[in-house]
Order: sequence, then C-alpha cells, then structure tokens
Amino acid sequence: MGGKKSPRFFLDTNILVYSFDAREPARRDKAQKLIELALESGTGVISWQVVQEFLNVSLHKWEIPMLLADAQEYLHTALLPLCKVYPSSEIWSVALRIAEESRYRFYDSLIVASASAGGASILYSEALQQGRKFSEMEIQNPFL
Repeated sequence: MGGKKSPRFFLDTNILVYSFDAREPARRDKAQKLIELALESGTGVISWQVVQEFLNVSLHKWEIPMLLADAQEYLHTALLPLCKVYPSSEIWSVALRIAEESRYRFYDSLIVASASAGGASILYSEALQQGRKFSEMEIQNPFL
C-alpha cells in the first residue's frame, strides 16, 4: 500500500540561515519544518553551493557566529545528508544559460541550475522571484 511520494524540493541557503534566526520566530519555525521534512522524507535536497554559503554565513556573518564544533555537527547531521548536487560542467553551463535568460546573477542562476539537476519540482527561496517557473520547476517563497 504505497502512498504518493511528495515532490522533490530544493532548499536555498536562506532557508537554512532562517532556521537559526531567533529574531524571526515565524520564519525560523517554517524553515525548521522544511528542513525536518527534507531530512525525514528524503525528498528535500541542497547543493554543494548551499553547504558552502551556509557555513560561511554561520561562521562569519552572524552577530554571534556558530561554533566550529556546532558547524561540524550540523554539517554531518543536516547538510551532508541533504547534499545531493555537486559541481559539474553541465550545471555551470546551464547556470550561464539561466543567467542570460532570466537576468539573475550567476550564483542565483547556479542555485536554479542545481535545483533542476537535483530533480526538484519546487525551489524554496526567499531571494528569488516567487512563482517563476523554469521548465517543470517553480520557485516558491515559503514565508509569504
């Protein structure tokens, strides 16, 4: 008796960052729920870029930076289990095409290309255009 599997989704870096933001409890709670769903269902993915961006922000840009030991633990309990998309010439090429077509900056285009490469039908991001579609994938802002 197999139930219908949820669609695959991609989490942009800002979702992970908000999951630690005590100043924005509603966003923090929504972000935490998305990450929990991603980990428990196996349908959520991130890319190597999201791992790098999150670790950089959490270690260097927060008012109170994450401790290295905590970053190491989060890397192994959340980031690595979700990371399914790694650099490739195809992703870079697709990102350049997306940048040209959408006028997005390269790193934003790389997120879109990575989400697509990861098989996501939804890209959760606060930073990108709500409702914009790229082939079969749609950008959704989970905080609206």
